[in-house]
Amino acid sequence: MAAPSHPNGRKGNLFIVSAPSGAGKTTLCSAVLNHFGDIRYSISHTTRPPRGSEQNGVEYHFTTRAAFIADIDAGMWAEWAEVHGNYYGTSARVLDQTLGDGQDILLDIDVQGAFQIVERYPDAVTIFIMPPDFEALRSRMENRGTDSPEVIARRLENARGEIARKDRYRHIIVNDMLKTAVAEMIAVMARYRQR
Repeated sequence: MAAPSHPNGRKGNLFIVSAPSGAGKTTLCSAVLNHFGDIRYSISHTTRPPRGSEQNGVEYHFTTRAAFIADIDAGMWAEWAEVHGNYYGTSARVLDQTLGDGQDILLDIDVQGAFQIVERYPDAVTIFIMPPDFEALRSRMENRGTDSPEVIARRLENARGEIARKDRYRHIIVNDMLKTAVAEMIAVMARYRQR
């Protein structure tokens, strides 16, 4: 389903950003949102517990497993997936309303979710963030200090599968030097926003 159009003729751009855990996706998305200022950020829903100082409604909408499953049954999600033992999802209502208002929106979602969204919104602009290499990825995960060695091992294994599907994205950005990666991502998004 194509994104609805605003009465002024402009339809919103749907930007989807995916990356393996630890590749710097959240940092890049924050920099891009600060640069543009008028792009809405879609806050995902998750059943995982908050990490560190995360707040409900800021980083994620935190919900229970039972409530999330009830919303699956009710068709409330534009996409949803079970990742690392927890559910994550994007509200269909928020996407439809934002794009229908002619506003651009940015989604920070996993590979499974990205492919679901593209089925519904084939005009979505997909961007995959690559780590420079697996050792950098491992180091970033360990330095966060939020996950056990077992969780890190599982995330690294999942990263291999995610990276194997990177060529299904329109754009691939390697996050080796943060400043360069930010500039590249801004340039990619600016091209679509000028159309």
